[in-house]
Amino acid sequence: MQNTAELGKLVLRTGLAVLLLFHGISKLMNGLDPIAGMLAKAGIPPALAYLALIGEVVAPALILIGLWTRLAACIVIINMTVAIFLVHTGQFFTLSPTGGWALELQAFYFITAIAVVLLGAGRYSVAGGSGKWN
Repeated sequence: MQNTAELGKLVLRTGLAVLLLFHGISKLMNGLDPIAGMLAKAGIPPALAYLALIGEVVAPALILIGLWTRLAACIVIINMTVAIFLVHTGQFFTLSPTGGWALELQAFYFITAIAVVLLGAGRYSVAGGSGKWN
């Protein structure tokens, strides 16, 4: 039973990290201008758009390999909170055209990151599940 729990942590970590990395890679390839514009519109310094790369490239990469996993998942939680309040506030109480919650993807990332914080990286990670932040 222990091996399946460790495998489950690996699957959870990998799913969260890979799916978030797609967003980060898109930002690396297409630039941060849209995020900088949204930040400026909200009265936040546009240079803080680079923090999105930490939340969508660096943190997922750490989660994927299993290094400082809990800390990286905390960064994802912060990133998703900012994204929801900055971009998706108007969708909070709405449904998508197919009937699901309009924010179900953001909620998936947020809730999965919470689970990773609580569970840690597990044995199948660079750090092997040891350490306070893993």
